[in-house]
Amino acid sequence: MVKICCIGAGYVGGPTMAVIALKCPEMQVAVVDISATRIKAWNSDRLPIYEPGLYEIVKECRGRNLFFSTDVEKHILDADIIFVSVNTPTKVTGRGAGKAADLTYWESAARMIAGVSKSDKIVVEKSTVPVKAAATMEKILTHNSKVNFRILSNPEFLAEGTAIKDLLNPDRILIGGKESPEDQKAVRALKDVYAHWVADDKILTTSLWSAELAKLAANAFLAQRISSVNAMSALCEATGADVSEVAHAVGKDTRIGCKFLHAGVGFGGASLQKDILNLVYICECYELAEVANYWKQVIKINDYQKSRFVNRVVSSMFNTVSEKKVAVFGFASKKDTGDTRESPAIDVCQGLLRDNAILSIYDPQATDTQILEDISSRKFSWDHATYLKPVSPMAVNKAVVAQDAYAASLNAHGICILTDWEEFECLDYQRIYDNMQKPAFLFDGRNIVDVEKLRQIGFIVYSIGKPLDVWMKNMPPLWA
Repeated sequence: MVKICCIGAGYVGGPTMAVIALKCPEMQVAVVDISATRIKAWNSDRLPIYEPGLYEIVKECRGRNLFFSTDVEKHILDADIIFVSVNTPTKVTGRGAGKAADLTYWESAARMIAGVSKSDKIVVEKSTVPVKAAATMEKILTHNSKVNFRILSNPEFLAEGTAIKDLLNPDRILIGGKESPEDQKAVRALKDVYAHWVADDKILTTSLWSAELAKLAANAFLAQRISSVNAMSALCEATGADVSEVAHAVGKDTRIGCKFLHAGVGFGGASLQKDILNLVYICECYELAEVANYWKQVIKINDYQKSRFVNRVVSSMFNTVSEKKVAVFGFASKKDTGDTRESPAIDVCQGLLRDNAILSIYDPQATDTQILEDISSRKFSWDHATYLKPVSPMAVNKAVVAQDAYAASLNAHGICILTDWEEFECLDYQRIYDNMQKPAFLFDGRNIVDVEKLRQIGFIVYSIGKPLDVWMKNMPPLWA
């Protein structure tokens, strides 16, 4: 029996190992983590993360060939293949702060593997790491153990909200390894795991360095497309064009395609910004200033889009939201996930709070505690498990979490839609309008509502990249 151990029970490790256990019933899969609370959640009926389809797979495999444990050393000792899926957050202090990846947890995992192992192992990088991190991993392992280790890179390409679908039917599986016969044997062993359900032509093998860089490059390219269409949305509003029509026309070009050309309030999630910042730092270290500046601009446009949205809300509501109730529909970074990491809603809410707004926030999956912690946190603190910042008085006094959209919008002056949950398309907006202060504003940061229908009800509507409401066109220069 092949035994697999995954160090790290987070958004990548948990779902990935669950699918491997499902598709490889003859293999024993253990997911380990030093957090007893997280492991307890994985062993309960309320998993620590929400992904459509995940619970059903975990329930089927758990206790059969899928195990969640805090006994890290035991499962490392027994394993043939070890996936390292620990957090690699952005550094908040020291050299490279704000850009470089913090490899503290990653190095700690490597040292534990070296200290515990008594037999040969295949060690698989699953965390997003800088290029050449495998060489560092190899040095740590070989200098602290006489065991033979083969280091492979197997980056994840999962999207939050569709992680299980992405795992069951991936666009590609990427495995990077050295050219030696022993390393290529390890590549084949890992390839055999995925071959249980992934077609051979979708399993790509490359050098270690290409695999490590491909992950950063993929997220950078995706973010670049989002920033491109968001930059175009500002021009559309200024000229009276419709960004959806422009994007549709552009996407019909087969050289470009239609994916990731949906304008919105900005990209979020755990990976996109973090990986671009890491890419920028690597470029700077290699003295590629022009390349670094190119990728910095992708993030600058993303920040600009969030600021532009906040400014539109404030200017439309008579240039102040002070002491006005603003309902926030959606806080997660995207629909079908409870993950709030780097969600654009955080920056939007913080911007409105700085103007003294009163926020009432509703999200179907994000927890009350997480929402309030995010609002009061500093940048990148979400990515550090040891960082526990108390909720600030500002957030406690000016932000509350509602149980549904109707409660959130009761007596509100305006609504901001910040996550593309499908339920926000189907709400009874007539009921919502009747229970709001007038004039009633709605700012659609995801372009999911029927603008004309809402205007007929009486809403003053702003939809990103769409022709402006007459109200906004006629605002005094000071406000607009």
